[in-house]
Amino acid sequence: MPRFTGLAFALALAALAICSTASVASAAAVAPAPPDHLTLTVTDSGDPAADGTFELSCHPAGGTHPAAQAACDRLDALTTWGTDLFAPVRPDSMCTMQYGGPATAHVTGTWAGRPVDASFRRTDGCEIARWDDFAPLLPATTGA
Repeated sequence: MPRFTGLAFALALAALAICSTASVASAAAVAPAPPDHLTLTVTDSGDPAADGTFELSCHPAGGTHPAAQAACDRLDALTTWGTDLFAPVRPDSMCTMQYGGPATAHVTGTWAGRPVDASFRRTDGCEIARWDDFAPLLPATTGA
């Protein structure tokens, strides 16, 4: 009889663990994802209208960004599950040594449920390509 009590106790613990896990999973599934919202600060783009700080909300598109819908559409197109859309250029990348001008951009906020804190510049071919990939989130520049 003591053996049965131990087995019953183990089964009860297993059932409790399954119920607890299911409750946590249900709560996580119900919790809303943080909204897609970014703050973009651009300097030295060569266009005074493109420099400044802009807010961008997506799903639905809005904010003070001058091309909100197009920027949201581009970010959606670039987003791939499991990758960091805003990751910097890899340090071991081979980049052309060209200068794309003094423009800089800083993007913070939340995208696809992940925090964003990314910096952009146009200091070599890789950084220029990265900047251009994010157009129209990032503005066209007039170069050096």
